Amino acid sequence: MPTGVHLRDARQQLFDAAERVLLRDGPNGLTSRAVTDEAGCAKGVLHRHFTDFDAFLTDLVLDRAAQLETQMSTLRESAGTGTVANNLTDALTTLLGPIPMAIIPLITFRDELRARLRQASPGGGIAILGHATTVISAYLADERELGRIAADADIDSLTLSLVGGGHLAFTDRAPGPPTTAVVNKLVTAVIADAVRRRPA
Repeated sequence: MPTGVHLRDARQQLFDAAERVLLRDGPNGLTSRAVTDEAGCAKGVLHRHFTDFDAFLTDLVLDRAAQLETQMSTLRESAGTGTVANNLTDALTTLLGPIPMAIIPLITFRDELRARLRQASPGGGIAILGHATTVISAYLADERELGRIAADADIDSLTLSLVGGGHLAFTDRAPGPPTTAVVNKLVTAVIADAVRRRPA
């Protein structure tokens, strides 16, 4: 590999390279050498920006979780529009897309990464699912305030059912991720009672 390749935004390019390796080769294939080879730079570039590979992975996960949280601001904005089921279907499809679903087993696979995430962020070792839970819970609370779900709906239980059920549905992606119809069926079943009992 050439040592003189200049990366204009090294951190971002290394993160993007890591995502490509993770999607292609899985957690076992994600090494510092694989990342720098994918980015087309010398291995030393990664170590100039991060103290070690686990520090790199910690920042990668936190960066992607923050991006996901930004993307999901649209869910909060959708409260009171469309249908609750369709809004949640769209949100779960984004929250549990290819990158988040590739990062979750990476966190499970690396003990040191989980430990560092616990130190760095609330929700720690499950940062991606933690962000998903926070966003969906806040959205459901907004819809409850607007009267589109029952005033006595258990937001915590609904959130756990949606995120947990969605995670299971997206975990087995063969021959591909679940269709929108499958996700919508899950969401509709989870929220059916809360929506049915909402004030007229």
